[in-house]
Amino acid sequence: MSEPTESSYVVRPARDSDADFIALMTLEAFNWDPDRTPFTMAQLLADPALAKYVEGWPASGEQGVIAETSSTAGGGDPTATGADSTSTSADSGSTGTVSRSTGAGSNSIGTGPVPVGAAWWRYFSSAEPGYGYVADDVPEIGIAVVASWRGRGLGRALLRGIADRARAAGVSRLSLSVERANPAARLYASEGYEIVAVDESAETRVKHLR
Repeated sequence: MSEPTESSYVVRPARDSDADFIALMTLEAFNWDPDRTPFTMAQLLADPALAKYVEGWPASGEQGVIAETSSTAGGGDPTATGADSTSTSADSGSTGTVSRSTGAGSNSIGTGPVPVGAAWWRYFSSAEPGYGYVADDVPEIGIAVVASWRGRGLGRALLRGIADRARAAGVSRLSLSVERANPAARLYASEGYEIVAVDESAETRVKHLR
C-alpha cells in the first residue's frame, strides 16, 4: 500500500449527504482512547447526551469540511476505528435521522473519492449545552480522522479548513472540549484554541476568528 502524502487528499465543504460519515467520525472521536471500552453506534444513538451531536446534522447554520482521497491513494477503509483527535463530545449530518449503519455513506472503497476525515460544527443552547458549550452563538466543533491517516497533518488541515468556513459564514468564535490526556490538545493549542474552562478531566477551548 502506498504511503499517504499531503498532496493525495483534498479538503472540501461538507454536503448534506456526508451526514452518515460525520456520524461515524463522531463515534471515532468519542473512542479516541484505546484503553477504554469503545462506544458502538447503537450506544451513541441511544444516549440523548451523545446522540444530539449527530442527529439532524446539518441544522440551520451548521457546516463542515471533509477530507477525501482517491481509492488508490493509500487511504484505507474509512470505517476503520481510530481518530486523529477528539470531537467536542469526546469529553466530554442530511437533515433528519442518522442512519444506524456504521458505513461511510455512499462512497464505498474502490468507487471513487473516499472520505478519510472530517471537521464540523453544531450549535447548542444554554438549555441543552454540549460539552464544549460557551454561548448560543458559538458553534462547537468536532473533528476526527480515520486510523490509517492519523499523524500525517490531516487533522491540522481540517482545523484550518473549518476555521476558513466559519470565517466565511461570519462566525467569530469556535469552541471545543478535549480531555487533557488526549494528545490532540496540543494540536488545538497550536492552532489558537485557548483554554476558557476546565473540569477534573477536560478543557473547553475557544478560537477567536476575528
